[in-house]
Amino acid sequence: MSIRVRFAPSPTGALHIGGIRTALFNYLLAKKHGGTFILRIEDTDQTRYVEGAEEYIIEALTWCGIAPTEGVGFGEGSYAPYRQSDRFKQGVYKKYANQLIDKGLAYYAFDTPQQLEAMRNTLQAEGAKNQAYSHATRTREDLGLNNSLRLAAEEVQKRIASGEPYVIRLKIEADQIVELTDIIRGHVQFNTNELDDKVLLKADGMPTYHLANIVDDYEMKITHVIRGEEWLPSAGHHVLIYRAFGWESVMPQFAHLPLILKPDGKGKLSKRDGAKFGFPVFPLEWQGAKAEDSFAGFRSVGFDPRAVVNFLALLGWNAGTEQEIFSLDELAEHFSLEKIHKAGARFDYDKAKWFNQQYIHATSNGDLAAQLHPLSMAKGYEATTEELSQFAGLMKERVVFLSEFLEKGYYFFEDVKEYDTANVTKRWKPENREKFNNLLVMMQDLDYTAPLSMEHAVKEWINANGMKMGEVLPILRIALAGTMQGPAIFDMAAYFGKDKTLSRLKKAFEVFDKI
Repeated sequence: MSIRVRFAPSPTGALHIGGIRTALFNYLLAKKHGGTFILRIEDTDQTRYVEGAEEYIIEALTWCGIAPTEGVGFGEGSYAPYRQSDRFKQGVYKKYANQLIDKGLAYYAFDTPQQLEAMRNTLQAEGAKNQAYSHATRTREDLGLNNSLRLAAEEVQKRIASGEPYVIRLKIEADQIVELTDIIRGHVQFNTNELDDKVLLKADGMPTYHLANIVDDYEMKITHVIRGEEWLPSAGHHVLIYRAFGWESVMPQFAHLPLILKPDGKGKLSKRDGAKFGFPVFPLEWQGAKAEDSFAGFRSVGFDPRAVVNFLALLGWNAGTEQEIFSLDELAEHFSLEKIHKAGARFDYDKAKWFNQQYIHATSNGDLAAQLHPLSMAKGYEATTEELSQFAGLMKERVVFLSEFLEKGYYFFEDVKEYDTANVTKRWKPENREKFNNLLVMMQDLDYTAPLSMEHAVKEWINANGMKMGEVLPILRIALAGTMQGPAIFDMAAYFGKDKTLSRLKKAFEVFDKI
């Protein structure tokens, strides 16, 4: 069997990081088995459509390195179009809805919002647990619902011919048990007495998710439906729709992914939690119409997309080994739906940062230099590729994000902005000023291409002049970088060269005299 999977988001705004994980698991299953991964845009709810959201989805998948085999933005395959609004224009969904009407497995409903509200109020007053439009309510005379199961056939046709708005609902029979085997959750069953007659086709002719995704999955020969846990309650309806069409024998296998939980493990991670907890929950930045609808993304914060993918893959899945760092190829090799957990996975942002550190450490200095080049240009720094490569090697063990290279290491490209005055006050002694002058003279003759040789010479000088390492080395570090943090002193000196090193030391000593 050829594996065919799909990621089918709605273009209603920025794509949540949970959506990226869903796409990733689909991608990995397809990649492992040499299958097909499709991007399908489910845009049938035009009232929620957001301009730019579709492009955002495409860019996010591309940035993460999990590009679909075919679909919107990724090339037309044999089952195009992949945008549901385009399929709607072709009459795909109405055709199938009418098939169920003809088979007596769906029906027309002409009820107005006011009539539906009146039904719910009546049921609520009766104390009914289930207040939905269902087998128990659809033909009750006292509720006065207007559907083709109550009305005469002539009346139904008259209403349709007059242009009266209607929806098409799935007709669900009472007292049935619907069963399915979910790859992640095992045996799942539903009692039809608890299911409502879902709307399949809306009054505007657009299909609901329940009809459209099943029709599309059938026509596109989807073999596995991998989606979020929030869709599990709808699975009973979906099995019934497959059964109604006579497609149960080719129904995809279902796998409902566990929730991604807030950092404290209490509740589902929401789109607003990023602002609340101070971390991104979107792959890319998103500019909304209002400030509160604008969000940072993993990319803009400075994450390597490989680290994001690695982190997301382990939210609810593991390979059953101690290995944590996986390339995309390795993830695909080890991946299986059976190893996904049922329980929710806590979103540990510190762990995400750790992954990013590991990828920065493992990236060659040359590759880091290429990534840093546009960032350095934007800041007005004129640095050669060789200088950026050397700089990356000095700083890579000291940053979490790519953006931190130039934030924390700005002093490699411009003068020190401020000094760690607390440590200067603690360590700078006026009586040692003459000795530091002599140190500058001695450092004139050092080989600035040999950091270890420089370090050895300076330490020998410290001992020979009756000083302590703690009196000298921290002062040199602060003089060169402004901070006690940063690369090794003599590695910095080698980067700066003799003239810049001595000039910076001399200037700093003059400042320290006044602190």
